[in-house]
Amino acid sequence: MAEKGLKKWVITITVITAALLELIDTTIVNVSIPQIQGNLGATLEDVAWLSTGYGVANVIILPMSGWLGNRFGRKNYFLTSIIIFTLASFLCGNATGLGELVIFRILQGLAGGGLISNAQAILLETWPPEEVGIATALFGLGAVVGPTVGPTIGGYITDHFSWPWIFYVNIPVGIIAAYCTYVFVRPTERTGKNMPVDWWGILLLAIAVGSLQTVLEKGESEDWFATGYIIVLSIAAVLGTLLFIWREMTTDHPIVNFKIMRHRSFSIGMFTSFILGLGLYGSMFVFPVFCQSLLGFTAQQTGEILFPGGLVTIAMMPFVGIMLKKGVPAQFMATAGLILFFVFSHMLSESSLASGTDDFFWPLVIRGLGMSLLFVPLTTLAIQDLRGNELGQGTGLNNMMRQLGGSFGIAAITTFIHVRQSDHRSVLIENINNYNPAYVSRFNAMVHNFMAKGYNELDAQHVAMKAIEGTVVKQTMLLTYTEAYWAVGFVLLCSIPLIYLQKFKKNVQMPADAH
Repeated sequence: MAEKGLKKWVITITVITAALLELIDTTIVNVSIPQIQGNLGATLEDVAWLSTGYGVANVIILPMSGWLGNRFGRKNYFLTSIIIFTLASFLCGNATGLGELVIFRILQGLAGGGLISNAQAILLETWPPEEVGIATALFGLGAVVGPTVGPTIGGYITDHFSWPWIFYVNIPVGIIAAYCTYVFVRPTERTGKNMPVDWWGILLLAIAVGSLQTVLEKGESEDWFATGYIIVLSIAAVLGTLLFIWREMTTDHPIVNFKIMRHRSFSIGMFTSFILGLGLYGSMFVFPVFCQSLLGFTAQQTGEILFPGGLVTIAMMPFVGIMLKKGVPAQFMATAGLILFFVFSHMLSESSLASGTDDFFWPLVIRGLGMSLLFVPLTTLAIQDLRGNELGQGTGLNNMMRQLGGSFGIAAITTFIHVRQSDHRSVLIENINNYNPAYVSRFNAMVHNFMAKGYNELDAQHVAMKAIEGTVVKQTMLLTYTEAYWAVGFVLLCSIPLIYLQKFKKNVQMPADAH
């Protein structure tokens, strides 16, 4: 039953705030890794498990969140997730060693998986059927803006305070969200209360999704299949997935109800959510690295550059929901969003080493507009046919696919950068030889310049070669990153036909019995 008046808005703000806790924490830690590394005396590879552990735990629990919500009641599960997430944040801030911190981050990830999907399901139940587009738009504010502002917040806190505060800031927000959930959110029926637990399904899900997420996050740094445990996890991911699907299709009480895949729009929506995750997280992975590694921006400066695009997304989300309510086909808006995202990628592919903050303003504004036109229509199309208990299952799977899409996108882009860097370097190095008049002229000019500054001839030649090597490295990285931007945009542009395989509806609404 939908809520009305002030209560509807209190619940809306509460669940979006809770979802933001999880979504911001997905990226907030990344910019604090150097400080955590130095403070705890750990290697970069070890500290990277803070993000990997969180992501693996998160993606394991997401597809189970619908089943857990049905078994314990959606309100109870959501409230418990907020409390555990807040407690885990406190424990992360008080951790005295890396091992403790990784364990508490995993606990955060497990609780966070229960926040995002239940927040979306509660929101859809709180708003009336004819306003489902607006509800999805409001949820989209957190889903899109969270990962964008995470690095900004993390950079500011790290620069002005210390790394434990990136966790402590969750505590007051979590307490308020827990109180409002307890007071205002309506309890739901515990439909799976007395049903047997599919323990084999839970085990196979953890093996399949956990192995896949670990491979995607650690594959590049471990040189993919040159490392034994990556091979083992890859085999476990494939076999685990096949056995999990077989188990869930044959058991009477599955934790993931694959029967909802009978809805064509939802099945296709799983792929479009994957593509959305690739674009959202992939582009946000490339841009900060490009700005900080090549252009010398700080983490806070990079976050500030991203902020206007986030504001555009925030401003546009409600209008997108209103357009859906008025009957504008979601497919048309999603198509416009994908085209705008391609334009953003193409504009950034034209970047140079002389690019400044002003050069990124309009591309990122276009990205913000494109993401607002993507998230809401794609999510609405995916869930338009889901009813009753299918809603919790569907939102969990949909969010899992977006998360996996992001992990796959980051892994693919990282590998792409690694391969193309080698190719571009090989091409550029070919021009550094004594038979190239342009190189000889540039090298001699640099040697004379350094000798004029007091170097002897041998030292001047050595310093000149180092300077040329630095130029080659920068040009190699520039060519590689600009290609990565273009590749992300091209993949999203090629996914447009998928959208038109989903059902057209004049007004995309939730069925009455979903509430």
